[in-house]
Order: sequence, then structure tokens, then C-alpha cells
Amino acid sequence: MKRLLYILYQPYKWFIFGPFFVISTFLTCILAFVLIFTTNSKFANSICGTGWSKLNSYLTPMFVKRTGKENIDKKQSYVIVSNHQSQYDIFVIYGWLGINFKWIMKQELRKIPVFGIASEKLGHIFIDRTNMAAALASINSAKKKIINGTSVFFFSEGTRSKDGKLGKFKKGAFRMAIDLNLPILPLTINGTRKILPPGTLDLFPGYATLTIHKPINTSDYSDNDIKRLMETTRKTIQSDLNA
Repeated sequence: MKRLLYILYQPYKWFIFGPFFVISTFLTCILAFVLIFTTNSKFANSICGTGWSKLNSYLTPMFVKRTGKENIDKKQSYVIVSNHQSQYDIFVIYGWLGINFKWIMKQELRKIPVFGIASEKLGHIFIDRTNMAAALASINSAKKKIINGTSVFFFSEGTRSKDGKLGKFKKGAFRMAIDLNLPILPLTINGTRKILPPGTLDLFPGYATLTIHKPINTSDYSDNDIKRLMETTRKTIQSDLNA
């Protein structure tokens, strides 16, 4: 039955959802430009990011269940870290997290026409992973933006997991949290890997969950404790991961 449904879904994916995704992404980037210059980047980021994500999620369709909303203080800035299973994680985070934040993105995304410029204008941070000095400079520049309830988001593994299991964590998020004395907000995403497996175009409707865990206070950690902080965060994310 699932194989039959998959076959029946393909024309919809290519002729309805695919064009809608391309057009909605282009129009959202244009709208972001307009809102940035007529309002502010925070408002533009919220309206465009949330609207774009939910429209494309519902049209897939992907249905998302969120738990742990009570763990967020919207006046508090966080270093947000999450597992990464699929490109659809972006829709889940943007559409359902519900707080203002800046993405940490790989430099290659800056080259995408319209999208790259719009993301830069919205204040997202591009990292050149091939140049450590440039990457650190970008991170240091980003610290100035993480104030007054604006947070920063990292995929803790740095890339998508191919088997759904948690990979090795990168240190950048944890070093920033300690340097800025900001709490870490751990997230666990489930289900997106079945909707769009990494490295494929095998899109199929489904359900996803977003678990917002209790923040981890970093005031008792120093640079010498990064591994301990990483392990604490890892256990928290792993606790709700259905890999």
C-alpha cells in the first residue's frame, strides 16, 4: 500500500509541490527585502520564515507536533542546538520554534541567487568551514547580534545524519554559549528523515515532532568544560530521539 501511495504522490511532488516551493521561496525572499527596508529584520525574519515554512510544510503535507513551549522565555537569548536529520528540519525549526533567531549557515548557501542575499540581509551568519580564521571571525561578528531575546541556531553535528543517529558534535555552539554566558536551548527533531531522507529527493508526506527541552545554564562552565557541556547537551537531545 505504501509503495502504491508513493507512486501516486510523484506527479503531485513534481508538478504541484515542486513549482510551489520554488515560487514561494523566490517570493518570500522578495518580501523579506521589502520588509527589511520598511520595518526591521526581526519582523521580516518572523513573518517570512514562519509563513514560508508552514505553507511548504502543509502543502507537502507535513504535520508537526511541538512540545516544551513552556521552556522558552522570549526575553532571553539562547544558543539553540538541535540534531539534524533532513532538510525538512529547517521547516520545523522556522515554522514551529516560535522565537527570533539567526541561523549559522555554511558559506556555500550565500551563493544561491536571491536566497543568499536575503538571508544575509535578515542577519543570518555564513561560515566558511574551509577557512578556520574566517569562520572564527564570522562567529565573533555574530555575537553582537545575540542580544535582547534574539538567539542563534546551530545544528550541533554540523551536517545531516545519514542514519538518524546523533553524530559527533562541533564545539562552536558551546564555545559561544560559554563566551556569552548564554543558556543552551536543546531541541530534538523526529520524523523529518522519513519525509525527506538526506541526500535524496524521495519526498513523502508524514509527521514530525519538535521537542523543546529545558535550557542548560552555562554559568558554571568554562572553556575547560566544553566537552562536559557537549555531553550534557547530547544526552538531553538523545533522550527524545527515536533513531
